[in-house]
Amino acid sequence: MKAVFILGPTASGKSSLALWLADAFKEQRQFEIISVDSALVYRGMDIGTAKPSLAERQQVAHHLIDIIDPNEAYSAARFVNDASRMVREIHARGNFPLIVGGTMLYVKALCDGLHDLPVSDPLVRAQVLHDAQQLGWPAMHEALRQVDAVTAQRLAPNDAQRISRAIELYRQTGRSMSAWLAETAPGPATDLDFEILSLEPSRRAPLHDRIARRFQLMLEQGFMEEMRALRARGDLNADLASMRCVGYRQAWEWLDQESEAKAPAIQKMIEQGVIATRQLAKRQLTWLRSMPQRQVIDCLDQNLNALAFEHLKKAVGA
Repeated sequence: MKAVFILGPTASGKSSLALWLADAFKEQRQFEIISVDSALVYRGMDIGTAKPSLAERQQVAHHLIDIIDPNEAYSAARFVNDASRMVREIHARGNFPLIVGGTMLYVKALCDGLHDLPVSDPLVRAQVLHDAQQLGWPAMHEALRQVDAVTAQRLAPNDAQRISRAIELYRQTGRSMSAWLAETAPGPATDLDFEILSLEPSRRAPLHDRIARRFQLMLEQGFMEEMRALRARGDLNADLASMRCVGYRQAWEWLDQESEAKAPAIQKMIEQGVIATRQLAKRQLTWLRSMPQRQVIDCLDQNLNALAFEHLKKAVGA
């Protein structure tokens, strides 16, 4: 059973291309889109995630969007289960699945399988998050380095999600993440057949300009109002995976300062958000370049749609 990934860094045009392809192929094949995006799973986080509109989701069926609350957790393992099932269900309907997004860890898990690590203990996780609130993530990174220098070396001092998971695993089992990964082979990859279409820029500057313009557009569409509504719920905090998403983290920090009457100029928050998004794009491109089987299309090419159409035509046998 086949599926096609449409991957790329943030702002490369993945979603708009997928919608265009679905329309272009509608007389030959009916497409359904499976989101591979760790932020789009959250309900109520629409503007800051550039979530497809309701009209777009009515135009083409979308899956794995708005499936959990921001105070819940979602994992690569759950994505593998959900996406594998949906690929089969879409084929059973006689349609074809496009897997679209930029969460490369999920892509790798679906294509290559997962290490068989112990399930996270909620009590241990809560204690790690409590410690992080008291000490800060750079201090937690240093604590990780004391027990697992190999893992700490590959993580940034503010990579809260991965630092947390590594410390949780050590506290829970007494063994380091690096030891688990070295001794535990990935579980079997899915038996599904994938092709990867990768949208990558031939030049970084235009992609950076797109990122800046998109962040500004999000603000104009009401991103800060969305953030205020999320904070007003009272059950969310800055250490949740949902609130660590790029853009949301920077907005949360800015609103913290605003509430203390020490608000810096909004421009500083915009700059931090844009920088964080550019760094995300850089990490996504690094992941993509580790996938030799991918078919690369320049996302800046004026003929992007036509090039993608020809690639997809072969993949779906249309």
